Amino acid sequence: MREIQYTALHPSYRTLYDLVGEDAMIKIYQEFKGTQLQLPMRLYDRTAVAAELNGKSVDARMMKKYSQMYGFTPRWIKNAMLGRDVSMQSGKRNIGRE
Repeated sequence: MREIQYTALHPSYRTLYDLVGEDAMIKIYQEFKGTQLQLPMRLYDRTAVAAELNGKSVDARMMKKYSQMYGFTPRWIKNAMLGRDVSMQSGKRNIGRE
């Protein structure tokens, strides 16, 4: 494998190098070079989270825990736990809107 010249890396690849290391940066480069990636703000998919929470006991303490864990509002979490359709609910955490 060739030696990487860190100072000559494009800023995006330099950031990746700093975050994940040389080997992972090379793998990402080889897999996605030339592709523009747009990553969602949320780590978790709303459909998968709703399926995971559906039917769980609605408890204020657990709603808060899931809200912090998944990044959705407590109201969205409660609706998901109750099996309500949350596909069109944004679940954004807006201050003063709960």
